[in-house]
Amino acid sequence: MITRRRERVTVTDVTLREYGQNVPSNQLHIFSPEIRSEIVSGLIRAGFTHIEIFSCVHPKVAPAMHRSALERIANELGRVDGVNFITLVPNRIGYENFLDMGLGPNGFNHTLGAFFSAVEAHHIANIGKHLEETIEAYKSILKDAVSRNIRIVGYISAAFGYIEPEKGRILKPDPESLSDYLNLYFDLGAETVTLSDLQGVAGETETRDVLEGILERRKGKDLEKLGYHPHHLDGEKALANSKVALNLGIRRFDASLGGTGGCVTGAPGNQPTEGLVHLLNELGMETGLNESEVFSLAERVQKNLYNRISWAVETLLK
Repeated sequence: MITRRRERVTVTDVTLREYGQNVPSNQLHIFSPEIRSEIVSGLIRAGFTHIEIFSCVHPKVAPAMHRSALERIANELGRVDGVNFITLVPNRIGYENFLDMGLGPNGFNHTLGAFFSAVEAHHIANIGKHLEETIEAYKSILKDAVSRNIRIVGYISAAFGYIEPEKGRILKPDPESLSDYLNLYFDLGAETVTLSDLQGVAGETETRDVLEGILERRKGKDLEKLGYHPHHLDGEKALANSKVALNLGIRRFDASLGGTGGCVTGAPGNQPTEGLVHLLNELGMETGLNESEVFSLAERVQKNLYNRISWAVETLLK
């Protein structure tokens, strides 16, 4: 009897970074470095080998990303063989902090995550700079990172569109531009590039159209290096979009425990990690993840973190 080998899918959990960047300063005692380290340890026990944990942004934007907290967590976790910790770096100052904290190969060996938006209006709202300015800065930053043997991954936000706050219209990048951004990242040394629907603006049809438009232009080039990161208030709709991406050959996905998180510009939550793992198992994919462990961790995080912070914020607002 011939046993068919299950196809491998990589799931990156982004809970600590995405959820963390939205925790208010008066609730950092709940979202403590100790709790964050415990969540990472739980993810590792469940089998995760790709985990987003930090973002080197200014603490005024994301109080939980204060350097002192990041240093405590990095020292607590140390280097873990076979586990790829990812830290986002938005600019030159963020890169200098990345190096100063010893997150490079000679220290804790984190992967550097570079990100920009495919839509100028969103990029300005998110980063406070023009897209071209950020791209020029990354050319220098990533060249230096490559020279230091720092691993690099790229992210393209608003790849499926961005809703203009004042006018309510959806601004969409064209597939040609998206393909060009992919080429830029790969030329700069990125191992993978993830396409994000940061506001959940695309349904299944729109998701298919955008991805097919990109894949058609690239003629299958670098398909194994492409990732998908859906946001949506309804986790089930985000999962349905991921199934579309999966059917088109995408084998890398981002997800957050309980589906929480979102961009600081007001994007909705993510697809739930536990739901994605269950879906992939149902479809016969190999993830290397323990589904029961993932669900157990999601329940603990929901009870001991999300619910406590939500209750505290609601009480404060009364």
